[in-house]
Amino acid sequence: MVPGQPPAPPAGGQSGHPAPGRAVMSEKQSPAEAPRFLSSRNWLSLAGLVIAVGALFSFVLLFILDTLATASNPYVGILTWFVAPGFLFLGLGLLLLGAWRWRRRYGTPLIPRLHIDLSQPKDRRALAFFACGGVGFLLLSAVGSYHTYHFTESVTFCGQACHTVMKPEMVTYHNGPHARVACVECHIGPGAEWFVKAKISGSYQLYSVAFNKFPRPVPTPVHNLRPARDTCERCHWPEKFVGDFIRNYNYYLGDESNSHHAISMVLKVGGASSRDGIAEGIHWHVNPGHKIEYLATDDKRLVIPWVRMTEADGTVTEFRTKSFTNDPAGYEIRTMDCVDCHNRPAHRYKSPNDAVNLALARGRIDPALPWVKTNAVFVLTRDYHTEAEGVAGIAKLMRERYPDDPRVTPAIAALQDIFTNNFFPEMRASWKAYPEHIGHKDWPGCARCHDDQHFAVGDPKRKIGFNNCAECHIIQAQGTGPQLKELSATGHPFVHPGEEVPDGFLCHDCHGEGK
Repeated sequence: MVPGQPPAPPAGGQSGHPAPGRAVMSEKQSPAEAPRFLSSRNWLSLAGLVIAVGALFSFVLLFILDTLATASNPYVGILTWFVAPGFLFLGLGLLLLGAWRWRRRYGTPLIPRLHIDLSQPKDRRALAFFACGGVGFLLLSAVGSYHTYHFTESVTFCGQACHTVMKPEMVTYHNGPHARVACVECHIGPGAEWFVKAKISGSYQLYSVAFNKFPRPVPTPVHNLRPARDTCERCHWPEKFVGDFIRNYNYYLGDESNSHHAISMVLKVGGASSRDGIAEGIHWHVNPGHKIEYLATDDKRLVIPWVRMTEADGTVTEFRTKSFTNDPAGYEIRTMDCVDCHNRPAHRYKSPNDAVNLALARGRIDPALPWVKTNAVFVLTRDYHTEAEGVAGIAKLMRERYPDDPRVTPAIAALQDIFTNNFFPEMRASWKAYPEHIGHKDWPGCARCHDDQHFAVGDPKRKIGFNNCAECHIIQAQGTGPQLKELSATGHPFVHPGEEVPDGFLCHDCHGEGK
């Protein structure tokens, strides 16, 4: 210090304040006294590490269990490919968040710089550990992503993950003719576009299930279902000529003796063959040589007042019912494809009448039991609120009607089986909720258009007919006993068993829903 001059300011700046830009570490931030990174002072990172390690262990354990399991369990799959990875990433996220907070609190000097010296065994081991860990993590991520994708495409995930909601669909799927076709083959099909659409739609369905917002029963038709030409026609296609099928139907009347009545019928399925120039039969409707379009005025596509046919030469003919005078442009116009008739290809619900007829024909119910056809249909159609109530109610009602007859025991078992496979009270799902457009016995089906009520615009004498049944099927034989040997190549006129049907009545007027 020079005499007569003021003392020099501190090295940090004037008046004892630190120079701008220079960090000053308080006593709390002293490197010598700072806590370790993974300690109770950094509980966030510590918790993240514990969660991540636990999730990784759980994933490995669940993966082993899922691999060794003899039967697929959807909930193990969900835990393995969704829950465990979710907690793993949650733990890693907390670990990184804690590191970020720790750095902000204690400053950069506490985080050592990374020095790698491969001449040092310690650094080589650390680098090898990091490389192996990184490769292992990437491998687990790849395997997990692959299995997650395939798990979400599996029948187990589609049908059992949301057990209550999807139980009717799952049961009828396994009982149906497409039980070996995965759900996604029809509901999604190939390609990324429809996969993404399905997952977006599934996010709302997940919300509906989580908050009990889903409708009962699940509504159909599925309006965002992929066109049948992209799915069904990968195995079935209109150009494939099918020809005729022979079908035998067994019916039992509701009289005391459960009288048997059978029909042997030739179904003219037909098809189209461009090579042979054939286009005939029921499958004429989807012949690529022409186009059939229609509009429906109800959600279930039961009421079709307008049809348009475009022939191969470009000729267009519109058919309307007399009551429909609206502009078709204001409606959704569908091009007819497989599902407009085969609308229940994988999830079929048998009506009580059909199910009991089948059980009687196969001997599961003894036809010698008096009035068993009527009683069986009666007990199946009572108003049950749960499956358990229905199973118990069927047994109770049948034993009341046949108290001392041992033949009722197998009949009860058969009826309970019919009930649990076709009636789902908790979801209000049964044949009544889901119209089937094949045929015209229980639902309008073919008669939605073929009803003699659709007239050509500009030519009222031309209409979509209904009375010429032989265009679609021929009855070779009908009745019982010796009558079934009276075969006819040209077809017998239909004879209604039991009593005649007045003119103008359609099958579903009596056999249909609620009848």
